[in-house]
Amino acid sequence: MKLVYSNENLFLVNNAKNLIDAQEISTFIKNEFAQGAVGEISAFDAWPEVWVTNDEDFEQAIEILKSSQSSDKGEDWICQSCSEENAPSFEVCWNCQRGNT
Repeated sequence: MKLVYSNENLFLVNNAKNLIDAQEISTFIKNEFAQGAVGEISAFDAWPEVWVTNDEDFEQAIEILKSSQSSDKGEDWICQSCSEENAPSFEVCWNCQRGNT
């Protein structure tokens, strides 16, 4: 087992776990409920952590997280149906709901 990701925000930790799990890599969250112990233990020791079950999956899990945090936004595209400009995050035109083909 290897630590893949840790953050004080449980939402971000769960998101990282879900991204990795979606690629059929077995993970678990350690310290999910430890934040209530802050004061008795260090705040950093209470942060939730995502761990991969199999060491062989570590590199792939790291790559999944790196690609999800990539700032490569792509380029705007023009809808061929209505000529509306769309952000790269849109797979379909916001104006006419036609796909980016």
